[in-house]
Amino acid sequence: MTETFWIAATVLIILALAFVLYPVFFHHTGARKQTDMNNQNLLAYRSRMKELDDEYGAGILDDENYRQLKEELAGAMLDDVPENEPMKRLVKGRRSAMAVGLMSILLIPAATFFLYQQWGAMDRVEQFITMQEMGSTDASRLEQMTELSTQLRERLEASPDNPEGWAMLGRTYMRLERYDDAAWAFRQLAGSVSDDDRSESVAYGLAAQALFFSSEGAMTEEVTAAIDQARKLNPDEVNALGLLGINAFSQQNYREAIEYWERIGTVAPDHPQIASIREGIREAYTRLGEEPPKLAAEPQADGVGVTVQVTLAEAFRDQVPADTTLFVFARRAGAQQGPPLAVARLTAGQLPAEIRLDDSYSMSPQARISGAEEVVVTARLSRSGSVSAQPGDWQGGSESPVVVGDAEKEPVSIVIDQQLTN
Repeated sequence: MTETFWIAATVLIILALAFVLYPVFFHHTGARKQTDMNNQNLLAYRSRMKELDDEYGAGILDDENYRQLKEELAGAMLDDVPENEPMKRLVKGRRSAMAVGLMSILLIPAATFFLYQQWGAMDRVEQFITMQEMGSTDASRLEQMTELSTQLRERLEASPDNPEGWAMLGRTYMRLERYDDAAWAFRQLAGSVSDDDRSESVAYGLAAQALFFSSEGAMTEEVTAAIDQARKLNPDEVNALGLLGINAFSQQNYREAIEYWERIGTVAPDHPQIASIREGIREAYTRLGEEPPKLAAEPQADGVGVTVQVTLAEAFRDQVPADTTLFVFARRAGAQQGPPLAVARLTAGQLPAEIRLDDSYSMSPQARISGAEEVVVTARLSRSGSVSAQPGDWQGGSESPVVVGDAEKEPVSIVIDQQLTN
């Protein structure tokens, strides 16, 4: 149970009790004063009645005057002491109100706790708080993210009908590079949105993507099965199309890769990785020996980001084949793991190259380079074509964090001048 929730609940219970108890302790003050006044009037009536009796007995008043004064005194008394407000009734009502007040003090808090345990949604409250903490956690705080993801997973397993929670858990596992766990979370997401074909398709596409990363770019049976599930629900699911394009490209089926990637541009022109997809299309046409067609609505390099100039050290130029995949990516300064904020894919044959890393190269809407103040830029020539670093890959990076800004800032120079050994 969260302390914040129960503090708020306690305040509300106190307010509820105040509404019930206020009339008990304060409402009858006026009635009590009225009772005292009635008693005083009654004593005055009796005293005056005795005086009349004494005067009549002494012969001061005759029969007619005695009767007239006695009737006038009785009429005044009736006006001051109504017959429907007897004292005993007031006392009895007071005791009943006190009993109601005491029972309220005991029953309202107990009933509130019991009914919330039966019908409340504390698990959703805890999940929401955990998701907020995860969303605001800096990527460098991996230990805290791991702990929060464990807490969220336990709560989702206890209460699985929460699509937002499963999506958050899957994205967090991706940031932690726990790709098998991410695929599992995205499959749970698919089950929680089974009444919506499009959402379920996206969930399976994300699961396929996680499995693809887990296999280091290999199109395994699990990856293929997840892609088939996604495309059965929606043939144009963009994550599945992207993976099919990457696999076709790696098999040198460039025409097929172009078809998959161009389909993404048609059905999702605002896709966050559309710039990288267009670069892949250009490279596929180049390898086919054809002139790449001019693509409409290409993003201009005027957004918030970092401009990078990449060159290859002279010592490696004869060692690197022209078709070697080149990744240029930016991570938040201080972050050692998790997906980059922006990544572009080129080839060694395009070096030297200048590229603008902005939000059009982001891997997800939740991780954009425009949301960072400083980034570390890395350029890697991958022998395997996988984004993950492998022994034998060639790499270079910025010596210090780079300030993210507009297109007018000076380009950052990156020299690929080292070869990874482990």
